[in-house]
Amino acid sequence: MRPRVLLPALALAATVLAGCSSSGADRQPGDPVTREDAGALAELLHRNVTHGGAAFVVTAPYGDDVVLTLTGEVDFRARTGHARAVTSFGDARPDDTRTIDFTDEDLWVSDVPGLPEAIAAAGLPGGAYLHRPLTGGEEGATPPLLDALIEVLLNLSSPTADEPTSFLGAGYTWEGQRSIDSRLTSLFGLADGRTVAVAASDDLLTQYVTPLADGAIDVTVTLSDHAPRTLAMPAPEQTVKGAEHPDLAAAFGL
Repeated sequence: MRPRVLLPALALAATVLAGCSSSGADRQPGDPVTREDAGALAELLHRNVTHGGAAFVVTAPYGDDVVLTLTGEVDFRARTGHARAVTSFGDARPDDTRTIDFTDEDLWVSDVPGLPEAIAAAGLPGGAYLHRPLTGGEEGATPPLLDALIEVLLNLSSPTADEPTSFLGAGYTWEGQRSIDSRLTSLFGLADGRTVAVAASDDLLTQYVTPLADGAIDVTVTLSDHAPRTLAMPAPEQTVKGAEHPDLAAAFGL
């Protein structure tokens, strides 16, 4: 397994978690988190694993009115996912759409117009998917935006709970309550412009917002329907390796 250095689970827990869904009439936005908050938040990323997985929407506006949106399902236990990736442009250009399957090491792309025909024209047996390893984790490397979004999503989990005391006196703040997709959540301010929203009813992670690319891009991850998922990855006989066929990979934006 390649190193997870973009947002390692423990580092993410130490940086991200700022308070739980508890609230009181005397709390004001900007107040520090409480011991009750810390106790619940110590389990927040681990809770994603114990629930198994979730539905997700990830949005990342970048460039001039361009937005990359991933909509799908994630299995936090197996660290796999399946999504529809849509790049929308702020002009008359049509959306770029494709299906992606991923682990924490690999990416498969399918459902791209013309891809099956191009694979057949190249004389390759079978193959509905183009594959490449995920980029990221190398020191000093800047991963493609899609890879960075996958890493952010998969790292919203931890195999173990964290120490509650690590969330106290660290500058994290309670920022009030808001509704996200008709779910009441408590919002918390974190370090470096990050925020987290936690469901008031069950302390599940509902939304995480983090800057990427030195603050040039704000990524929003929204989770719902927390429950176990079983996601099958493409079989080898259905897969064409982009590294072995760079012309295909370049032509279809792999």
